Amino acid sequence: MIPATTSAQPVVGRFAPSPTGPLHIGSLVTAVGSWLMAKQGGGRWLLRLDDLDSRRQQPGMADDIMRTLASFGLLWDGEVTRQSRHLEEYEAAFGALQRAGEVYPCSCSRREISGSSSAPHPGDDGPAYPGRCRGGMNDSSPVRSWRVSVPEEEICFTDRRRGECCQRLPAVCGDFVAKRGDGEFAYQLAVVVDDALAGVNQVVRGDDLLGSTPRQIYLQRLLDFPRPDYCHLPLVTGEGGAKLSKRDNLISNHLGSVAGREQVLLLAALRFLGQKPPPELSGEPCSAILQWGSDHFRPERLFAAVDGTVAA
Repeated sequence: MIPATTSAQPVVGRFAPSPTGPLHIGSLVTAVGSWLMAKQGGGRWLLRLDDLDSRRQQPGMADDIMRTLASFGLLWDGEVTRQSRHLEEYEAAFGALQRAGEVYPCSCSRREISGSSSAPHPGDDGPAYPGRCRGGMNDSSPVRSWRVSVPEEEICFTDRRRGECCQRLPAVCGDFVAKRGDGEFAYQLAVVVDDALAGVNQVVRGDDLLGSTPRQIYLQRLLDFPRPDYCHLPLVTGEGGAKLSKRDNLISNHLGSVAGREQVLLLAALRFLGQKPPPELSGEPCSAILQWGSDHFRPERLFAAVDGTVAA
């Protein structure tokens, strides 16, 4: 049963890395930001491993992520959850969408969508789906995906840092995938179910996921799930403003790229997020730095934070 959330309830935040490689400095900033946002209000901070895509996972990375977070003093509340253990819950949610007539089978390949002259302007996830199978697909074609029918309306929400954000789903993504033809559930459906199951009412993550939020809010509406509060943090970038990849600025317990640098990197993450740790925190253990962060965290300073490099 999914617990309802209200503004009177304690904050429940989360950090949800994917074990496809070691954490990088951008992951650390997101982890620190989400931890601070939850803890400064006396809330809980959960850890979820987004391991739904088994083909991209690397052996041992889940344990490495947990050890690395612990080395920074970023300790989670309760048990670690994993997407791979929630397949029944995803199936139940998908079944509810089916029964309500909100999803339909689609035979279109990515190549067909990309080559369609009727496809709207490409978004972050490629061209928006033009709706070719919404009225029915050829009976002899294989089902490549199940898509959610999106409305001709703006989906709006208030982001803690970005303010009001609105998006017309037909123009940005079109009818999006909830389940693939091979039976694998799509990220958008899985993350909505995960957050609702855990009672997450505060989602703090990177700006690269801002564009996904309206799809998730629409699914929350269809499934009658509560909507969390959202805060999208600035991105840590490499040279020239490029987004960091899994190979950039790695921080890993296993690779030994962290040992002895935890305090320096933690202070750098706080500064990147617009906070102003005092010089006397240098040399203090991570627990003391995080305690200072929790006690003195100023959310309004996030407004001044911008994409860029982390100066450690």
